[in-house]
Amino acid sequence: MQLFRCLSRIQRVRIPAFAGATAKYVLACLLFLLLPAPAFAAEGLDGAKLSVLWALPFVGILLCIATGPVFYPHVWEHHYAKFTAVLAALVVIPLLLTTDAHTVTATLAHTAFLEYMPFILLLLALFVTAGGIYLEGNMHDSMFTNTVLLAVGAVMASIVGTTGAAMILIRPLIRANDDRRHNAHVVVFFIFLVANIGGALSPLGDPPLFIGFLKGVDFFWTTVHLWQETLFVGGIVLAVFMAVDLYCHRLDRIHGHPKDPTPDSPLRLHGKINLLLIAVIIAAILMSAQWKPGIAFTVAGAELQLQDLARDVIFVLVTIWSLAMTRKQDREANGFSWGPIREVAILFAGIFICIVPVMAMLQAGAQGPFAALLGLVTNADGSNNAAAYFWLAGGLSSFLDNAPTYLVFFQLAGGDPQVLMVAKAATLAAISSGAVYMGANTYIGNAPNFMVYAIARQAGVKMPSFFGYMVWSALVLIPTFVLATYVFF
Repeated sequence: MQLFRCLSRIQRVRIPAFAGATAKYVLACLLFLLLPAPAFAAEGLDGAKLSVLWALPFVGILLCIATGPVFYPHVWEHHYAKFTAVLAALVVIPLLLTTDAHTVTATLAHTAFLEYMPFILLLLALFVTAGGIYLEGNMHDSMFTNTVLLAVGAVMASIVGTTGAAMILIRPLIRANDDRRHNAHVVVFFIFLVANIGGALSPLGDPPLFIGFLKGVDFFWTTVHLWQETLFVGGIVLAVFMAVDLYCHRLDRIHGHPKDPTPDSPLRLHGKINLLLIAVIIAAILMSAQWKPGIAFTVAGAELQLQDLARDVIFVLVTIWSLAMTRKQDREANGFSWGPIREVAILFAGIFICIVPVMAMLQAGAQGPFAALLGLVTNADGSNNAAAYFWLAGGLSSFLDNAPTYLVFFQLAGGDPQVLMVAKAATLAAISSGAVYMGANTYIGNAPNFMVYAIARQAGVKMPSFFGYMVWSALVLIPTFVLATYVFF
């Protein structure tokens, strides 16, 4: 009987409109890619023969993502898909005109099936499951309450992702501080710790690290190799927060507290089934890393391993199950909507296409057009300069999306996960930590940053401006990163 009830609930799940359109697009791509084609040539695109001009669409899409939501938000909101389509076409069409069609098909198939689809399906599963977890009730503010919330959120970020942890905790944090005159700093440090730094310890934490996992980095590699850096950076930032919050509490006592607009109510956690589903997601990822049945399917030159297909199917089933088993009112209380994941799906489709020639040029190393960039991160003896990787990957991640930035420097460092995890572990740690930590430097460095900013402003928090926030990050984060450089890199 319980099974029939569950099935009936699944049948009533409403799939958003964008999913139908996306399904039609994916089906069309599959039909194209399934056309008979010879095996993908081992050399693929020859990056040494490509001009640096091939990188312009990639730079263009990153700049659009960075500037659109801030400087022309209304145009961006309504037309970001068109921006993405045009820039992707500036890569695909010239490739088809200048390169063997089968090589282009195989390259795009590899990108779509082995990189984009697992990436976006994981984000979808985490987005839906985390969006179904709702913490109801009002906590009374104290320095202890805020510090514990930020610490717990930072730990959660590596389990449910920075976006998931931010969306679960930002509203309870705002409710706990809505009777204070000085509360903007609480949200600023929340962005630092929960929306960014805390996500450095697993591929679930931040998109760059999952891309690393898809490239062959072990699931627990960042847990083992970045826990000291994360504890160091996170601990300093949390200590600074405690000092700032104590000072602001004293100001509040001097000027008086406004009346608490949120009535007292006990804390209750809704949507607990989603905690189990997140455990299923983690188990699916670990399964794909450990189970090697040796069964593969070749589609347009891209080799699809059975364990990876099983993992991606589990992501889809978890998403459907979460939608079926979570109460609609819990998602509404969380402010859940399909807009953010729709935007991410479209933008990253364009990013993964536009980055194809960039990856080929980086793979060419010193013979490619990015030889000068390689020189910036290489010591005189030819070894990698971990500090340079940390600051370059982090600096670009402050203003551009940190996932493709990570991928660029991952490839620049050689792109071999086995070498990077062992012989060049310091370099991989620098790239990983820089991309994750320094996404906190601006509102546009990581996707949850601007979402938290928008939610806080809507709730009446007087958040700092774009440049005002950068003053906070310059005073708190940059000195912390300088210290981390001397200690670890």
